[in-house]
Amino acid sequence: MTLTSFGPANRIQRSAETHPLTWRLRDDGEAVWLDEYQAKNGYAAARKAFADMSQDDIVQTVKDAGLKGRGGAGFPTGVKWGLMPKDESINIRYLLCNADEMEPNTWKDRMLMEQLPHLLIEGMLISARALKTYRGYIFLRGEYTTAAKHLNRAVEEAKAAGLLGKNILGSGFDFELFVHTGAGRYICGEETALINSLEGRRANPRSKPPFPAAVGVWGKPTCVNNVETLCNVPAIIADGVDWYKSLAREGSEDMGTKLMGFSGKVKNPGLWELPFGVTGRELFEDYAGGMRDGFKLKAWQPGGAGTGFLLPEHLDAQMYAGGIAKVGTRMGTGLAMAVDDSVNMVSLLRNMEQFFARESCGFCTPCRDGLPWSVKLLMAIEQGKGQPGDIETLLGLVGFLGPGKTFCAHAPGAVEPLGSAIKYFRPEFEAGIAPASAAVPPLARPIVVGA
Repeated sequence: MTLTSFGPANRIQRSAETHPLTWRLRDDGEAVWLDEYQAKNGYAAARKAFADMSQDDIVQTVKDAGLKGRGGAGFPTGVKWGLMPKDESINIRYLLCNADEMEPNTWKDRMLMEQLPHLLIEGMLISARALKTYRGYIFLRGEYTTAAKHLNRAVEEAKAAGLLGKNILGSGFDFELFVHTGAGRYICGEETALINSLEGRRANPRSKPPFPAAVGVWGKPTCVNNVETLCNVPAIIADGVDWYKSLAREGSEDMGTKLMGFSGKVKNPGLWELPFGVTGRELFEDYAGGMRDGFKLKAWQPGGAGTGFLLPEHLDAQMYAGGIAKVGTRMGTGLAMAVDDSVNMVSLLRNMEQFFARESCGFCTPCRDGLPWSVKLLMAIEQGKGQPGDIETLLGLVGFLGPGKTFCAHAPGAVEPLGSAIKYFRPEFEAGIAPASAAVPPLARPIVVGA
């Protein structure tokens, strides 16, 4: 896995001043264990938070820094923390780390957990102190076996050093941390489905309100944050709000840095810590090296399979939530995928929608029935057996499964790439429509959703 610095061709080395997430990484890719982590100023932020800051000070600092969730939704972290109850009589609270990273084409959290497990633990320790949570869980994607091994070792190291468990750093504060491997469902990336799974229930999203901050795991106040989000906390506490905000490029409304990547048939696929506000073109050309010889960029997704497709002319958009929104889609996880000119968009979308249909929890009708319907239509079009009206039906499904139409955000994310693919590459879909003479009689055709 590639990790480079702000400058092309590795001309600028990672440093604590510019790369808060990755400067401690080893060149050989091995994990940074406790002794080395502490030699690189590890747990200094936790000591500062425990010795010099009140719990409210920590929350306010994170809020002032403008840290937003790095899992894809981008909700302000300090605001989320502020939703936890202030009532001192509630002595059981939980902090959950969402490490279920199952978004296709996304592997940023895996790198952090495998190579910098103590950074996540320190981020959770500071967060637990701020939120007055006495127990934490890292809900880990079951297939991440190396991450599980490294996290469990790091937890034991932290316990032995008095950084987890009872009376941490002599403060009287107790915090236990457990690594919980999930059973492997994409829907567990949704925080309330994650909570249900952790409780041993079926991984269905819950109705909100009540929100987890009020009624979460086992009915107690719960805060759920993404791995990369929590890994930002130590640097914010150690170096302050103004420094953290200064990392982002001019024009970006998001603060700090972001792990961004590019996959596909690019010359240098990889993962890099970059300031919010870099352009997609910088990411694609300076870091990913452009397309491999013999291939041409046809389209790209900015942040995982659940984000809409963009064209090469959109590469000048800035990589932050508002910048990507200006060209019609979402930042998502920030790990982009290049689609080359040899790829048929119908086949690509059929593959994507099959994944999303299979991963639906099946709770609500639009998602349960709409996604398989889109797969059937795409399979017919892919085989040249599509019927007149099929494209309009697909577009109807895009609208019917859009934001606010389903129980959670799974279906809206699933159909966003479908709608954008039809928008930009409709002739490829039209090519799969059978001649009118082969059409199914009107009564046998499905009703167009939203017609």
